[in-house]
Amino acid sequence: MASTSSLASSSAGTLDVPALVSQLMSLERRPLEKLTAKVASYETKISSFGTLKGLVSGFQTAAQGLSTSLQGFSATPSDTSVFSASASSTAAAGVYSLDVTTLAQAHKLAAAGQLSDTAAIATVDSTVIFTVGTTSTNIAITAGATLQDIRSAINAANVGVTATIINDGSGTPYRLALSADNSGLSNAVTSITIQTGGDAAVNDLLAYNPTENVPTPVVPMAQTVAAADADFKVNGIRILRSSNAITDVIEGVSLTLSKENASATLTVKRDASAVSTAAAGFVDAFNALNSQLKSRSAYGKAGTAAPVLSGDGTVRLMLDQLRGIFMTAASGGTLTSLAQVGIAFQADGTLKLDSSKLNSAMTNDFNDVVNLFSSATGYVTRLDAWSTSVVQAGGLIDARTDSLNTSVEDYNDQIEKLENRMVFLQKQYTTTYSNLNALLSSMNSTGAYLTQQFSSKSS
Repeated sequence: MASTSSLASSSAGTLDVPALVSQLMSLERRPLEKLTAKVASYETKISSFGTLKGLVSGFQTAAQGLSTSLQGFSATPSDTSVFSASASSTAAAGVYSLDVTTLAQAHKLAAAGQLSDTAAIATVDSTVIFTVGTTSTNIAITAGATLQDIRSAINAANVGVTATIINDGSGTPYRLALSADNSGLSNAVTSITIQTGGDAAVNDLLAYNPTENVPTPVVPMAQTVAAADADFKVNGIRILRSSNAITDVIEGVSLTLSKENASATLTVKRDASAVSTAAAGFVDAFNALNSQLKSRSAYGKAGTAAPVLSGDGTVRLMLDQLRGIFMTAASGGTLTSLAQVGIAFQADGTLKLDSSKLNSAMTNDFNDVVNLFSSATGYVTRLDAWSTSVVQAGGLIDARTDSLNTSVEDYNDQIEKLENRMVFLQKQYTTTYSNLNALLSSMNSTGAYLTQQFSSKSS
């Protein structure tokens, strides 16, 4: 049984049972408190490894971004008002001349104005045949349909045009307007006809046949914007496209034409700025990871608390593996170390980027720079593989945290058993000392009685 430094007692000579049990339980709970402290310590370690895992993942993303940036090209127009451009990794460096004659346009039509957009137009059911390009679609217009109903029917049919109602402010202001969903001659509205037996009013509203030689005022549906293809030249070669967004003319380059009767040049080259930005991100991600690995695993100094992962073997192994990768040269090219391209270690163990040195290396021998980073022995390739081995399921960090979690579970089992024992002991102590209190109370009563009797006989 545990002991206390003093026995709690009341002024009547009996024990203060609650105070005494509290002192005893405080002693009994010391092993439990040590286990709870261990659980808290292990859970802090698990959380710390979670932070490190996130940093390794961020470093891996930065390394992959550096490798990807090496495949990038920039596409720069000499005049951005003429066209805009972007390039993918399949582009080829070069300078191209572009002469834009005509921009692609979507076909637009407008019907004659109506007094109201909610008054019935159709008196009988009608079928309207919309032909857009070479595709014809039947649209049902029911008797009693208003201008709004006709607009909705056209849009619901998805024929390749969008219908809207425009208020032009005239005496008959409500005009049904049609706009082809896509630009170019192949997407133009070629005809709108009403089947035989259809409503004359619907015919007067929608009929359109550009091949008929009819004066404009008599044509029910009038053309407001003619459909047109983009007409332009690349290096003197004439090209026609139905859209101003061009993706299939210059390999790996996307163009968006924006100005007619204008010329500009396009320069496609390796995107050195993207590589420099990615390299800076790589350096920052490494420094953040390396700093945390070192600070969290450092040994404690006298008078200060040791870091939560002080001396942890897994963290030390991660540091050693990282160091080994950076100290092992790449092969297969004239460039073998990161310092040769401006990514060098400083005295404090951090990396620093010299962008001018990196740009110079890319200018002088871009293929060797790619080899240094992305070949089988390249730094990014090896660092990516290392990162995967650390953060993947069953990897280095998972193995360590699984071990810590197992210890936490074991300690929690012990805590649960001890907690049950504490409940039993508290009841036992309370019963034992309550019984002792009753005995002491009885003895006190007997003593008082005997004292009274002896005093009476003495008198």
